Amino acid sequence: MADKQTDSIDRAAELTLHLLHELFSGKSAPDVGVRLWDGTWWPDDQPRPATLVLNHPGALRSMFLPGTEVGLGEAYLYDDFDVEGDLEAVFGLAEELSQDALGIQAKIRAAKDLLRLPSGSGRKPSRRGPAQLKGKSHSIERDRQAVTYHYDVSNDFYSLWLDRQMVYSSAYFERPDDDLDLAQENKLDYICRKLRLRPGQRLLDIGCGWGGLVIYAAKNYGADATGITLSKPQADLANARIAEAGLTDRCRVRMCDYRAMNEPGRYDALVSVGMFEHVGVKLLPTYFSRAWELLKPGGAFLNHGIARRAGEKLRKGPSFSEVYVFPDGELTPISTSLRAAEESGFEVRDVESLREHYAMTLRKWIRRLEAHHDQALQFVDEPTYRVWRLFMSGAAHFFKVGRHNVYQALLIRQGQAGSSGQPLTRADWYSVDF
Repeated sequence: MADKQTDSIDRAAELTLHLLHELFSGKSAPDVGVRLWDGTWWPDDQPRPATLVLNHPGALRSMFLPGTEVGLGEAYLYDDFDVEGDLEAVFGLAEELSQDALGIQAKIRAAKDLLRLPSGSGRKPSRRGPAQLKGKSHSIERDRQAVTYHYDVSNDFYSLWLDRQMVYSSAYFERPDDDLDLAQENKLDYICRKLRLRPGQRLLDIGCGWGGLVIYAAKNYGADATGITLSKPQADLANARIAEAGLTDRCRVRMCDYRAMNEPGRYDALVSVGMFEHVGVKLLPTYFSRAWELLKPGGAFLNHGIARRAGEKLRKGPSFSEVYVFPDGELTPISTSLRAAEESGFEVRDVESLREHYAMTLRKWIRRLEAHHDQALQFVDEPTYRVWRLFMSGAAHFFKVGRHNVYQALLIRQGQAGSSGQPLTRADWYSVDF
């Protein structure tokens, strides 16, 4: 019996090496190596930025036989394979595989070979699991479910790898060696300057997270700052931090959907950072129209959000992110969002890409998450930890190669006789006083 099992494992190793040669040969070999469950290396044991570790004889079957991005991601979540080193490097190889379409005969041969490998061992259920939202897409209730799925994982988990203010969006690096705390504070200050906040002005932060920006604006610019979120754990922690900072007289966070805000002309400035991706392209007119209504004439709205490249061919079927990270999330080209903003009455005053900044931010988050692996498992299980490691590594790659971008769009609701209240040059944003 033992000899038969050994022969079967040996055959699986031989077939796995054959498949690796067929699938990966000539594709980013300098960046990624492979180590089998028995210690065998492919193509060799030379050090590389990343090592793909196949944890059992059926690993390649579990990875590639589903034939979907979700199936490949699940093989990582449930430890059919692991990645040692720089997980971002593996995404370059994955993109080459997706672009190098096999012919029908080659696909049939590969599928037959994968079926000859043993099936994987049973997977233990994860606390997370795929998102299962109910209701009409982008209804207030369904959006609440989507936000809860992503953000209500554990405040303690997020605090392990975010900066001290828990800002969950791209930082702003004045120098490549800025640490994450400094770069996030740079971003918060940059936003306040773009909005030209002054003491006593009313600021609304749509999708405020754990309150980092409203606290910063109230403390450093004297703003009367309100944040809204759909996540109760976020709101509870944000208000606790506001109280700790002694800012309850001019800063607060409420649980509220932007569509439920009915305070026409109340705010001098609006900001939305990292929430825009949840809106949905069909609701862009609603989103921008409501923002325009909430602003006073002459007010500014800074919309900070991720965009996909125009003309990018969308893949068939759900992505890993849609199933395990941001259900119902939609990335739209910047041209689409700016048109919707203009059609809602806004004047577009400035658009700035921070693409490289987001790639740098993600890499810092990943390194911090990996460094706190053991602590993270006190708050989430291993598959949940891997969701964020995989998602953020892929996002860093997409920002690096330009498939994704992140823009800050400064929008104005014109004042009397078309006045904008804006400076003649950007230099005003960097000045000590304005």
